[in-house]
Amino acid sequence: MTPLRQALGGFGLASGVAAAGLLGGASLLDATAPRQVQAQGTPALLEFRWENSRDYRKLYYFQSSTRQLERAEYFLMLRPKDRKTAILKLSIGVPDYFNSKIRPDDLALCRMELGGMLSRSRCKEKLPAVFEVNEKQTAIEVFPDTPIPTGGTYAVVMNIFNPNRGGMFQFNALAQAPGDVPVAGYLGSWLIDID
Repeated sequence: MTPLRQALGGFGLASGVAAAGLLGGASLLDATAPRQVQAQGTPALLEFRWENSRDYRKLYYFQSSTRQLERAEYFLMLRPKDRKTAILKLSIGVPDYFNSKIRPDDLALCRMELGGMLSRSRCKEKLPAVFEVNEKQTAIEVFPDTPIPTGGTYAVVMNIFNPNRGGMFQFNALAQAPGDVPVAGYLGSWLIDID
């Protein structure tokens, strides 16, 4: 065997041992790493919908957990670009197959501070409001003490247990503006995903 080949063979053996040590160390680090949060915000950037039309408007939301039956905090956001007028009354349509108990005590209306890459979205100020949930759990009515203005980001915050089955759930937002004619207009929809 030539001296060059012996030197390369020794180097290959040493690099192979080092690589095995690094891989073994990486697997130990993975086992001791904390579990990552699975729901950090709005779903994927690409969303496919059957019969997509311009009548559907996607609204931003934040959800603390997407696992079935886990306690979760939902922030159903309304940003300034989502509304053109103040909101006197907000109606949220909940699918009838979203089998989670929603109680008025578990709901709040907040003025929000939107997060970004380095910070989380959070409630800056809770606003006084009356909440009503119908018996079938398919509608949430929000009556703020003063109309929600057009500027700033606001959210309906729900602290509930996730449903016991996975799927996609479309929550629809309808808003009634102050004025003589009490007509509710469609603002958009939150498309919530449960694993």
